[in-house]
Amino acid sequence: MENFEFFNPVRIVFGEGEVGRIGEEAAQYGKKALIVSYKDHAFFSDLLQTIEGTLTKSGVQNLSFYEVTANPLISQVRDGIELCVAEKIDLVIGVGGGSAMDAAKIIAAGALTSEDPWNMVVNRHDQVTANPPEEALPLIMIPTLPATGSEMNCCGVVTNEETAEKSYVWSPCLYPKVSIVDPSLTCSLPEYQTVCGAADTISHVLEFYLNGFYDADLNNRIQEGVILTVMENIFKVLDDPNNIKARSQLQWASIVALNGWSQPGDAWTPMHQLGHVLSAHYNIAHGASLSIIMPAWMKHLHTRRIDTYCQFANRIFGVDEAAKSPDELALEGIDQFESFLKKIGVPTRLSDVNIPHEDIDKLTAAVVKISFNEEGKLSSRPPVDQNDIRAIFEKASS
Repeated sequence: MENFEFFNPVRIVFGEGEVGRIGEEAAQYGKKALIVSYKDHAFFSDLLQTIEGTLTKSGVQNLSFYEVTANPLISQVRDGIELCVAEKIDLVIGVGGGSAMDAAKIIAAGALTSEDPWNMVVNRHDQVTANPPEEALPLIMIPTLPATGSEMNCCGVVTNEETAEKSYVWSPCLYPKVSIVDPSLTCSLPEYQTVCGAADTISHVLEFYLNGFYDADLNNRIQEGVILTVMENIFKVLDDPNNIKARSQLQWASIVALNGWSQPGDAWTPMHQLGHVLSAHYNIAHGASLSIIMPAWMKHLHTRRIDTYCQFANRIFGVDEAAKSPDELALEGIDQFESFLKKIGVPTRLSDVNIPHEDIDKLTAAVVKISFNEEGKLSSRPPVDQNDIRAIFEKASS
């Protein structure tokens, strides 16, 4: 372990039916709320109407900003900020998956400054020039997808469509005041979004398991618990989309994966940097970008942390260590993980989402431009260089 500080002030209201408390919760923080959600919200339009009505009954005026897309755009954030300022909004409520919640966070911060919101974004890591926000309007989150954990962290991810750059805003002021986590809201999710969410949850803990602290016994056990919980429950949900018990397990696992408990003091996610480039250039689902990157990353880099990969194979998939070399053991674990991803129906190759092999050089250059540090490496344990990035994309293509 290394020295660290840990802080997470978010209050979680968890359980089936708890979304009905949005009015009383919102009334504690504001009188006029902006509800941030998706342009395409047909599959939960009834939920949004219920939220609007409940807020009104509790004396909270509300306006809708249903303009966010998957992989939210900085132009959408700017429009939301303009509406906040014009209407004197004093509370922002994010309803949806990570895209809606992340956009809500950056809108809430942007409403209290005249600075362009893209200036808050850490979009270079060799020479960071971002100005993270110091204050934001109060935030309430209502997640409808178990994936990003945005309901209990202080990060918001956004894409600049003019430059095809996707990166993040990070500041303690972006912690929600409260998040109402009602697993029943996820039952209407399309199957593909459900499985992409499962891959996303796993990716968050796998990042720290494979690339984080070397000496982190308890962290690893929590990370393993999240992975196993998702693997056990995703099939139950696919068999019965209305299985609230299994939905609840997925929802809580997604929160624990990225609220800091499993990786205190260890916040960098190198695999995500490759996934962000795929999403920014091709607008594929975030979880899908990571289901492509994870196996390729593991195949290329397993020899550099062979003990960690052997532990993963043994503890997650029960691969017998007897009569196998460390390399054989690690690769069998990777193969079983990739088979799991294929079985739930997420992509594992660039070709699965129509990304051509000839774009690999462009993708590699984009990762270097945005995410490499001043030493010319992508921060990880151990660090990786430009040749590694290209090799990982190659493996994702083969």
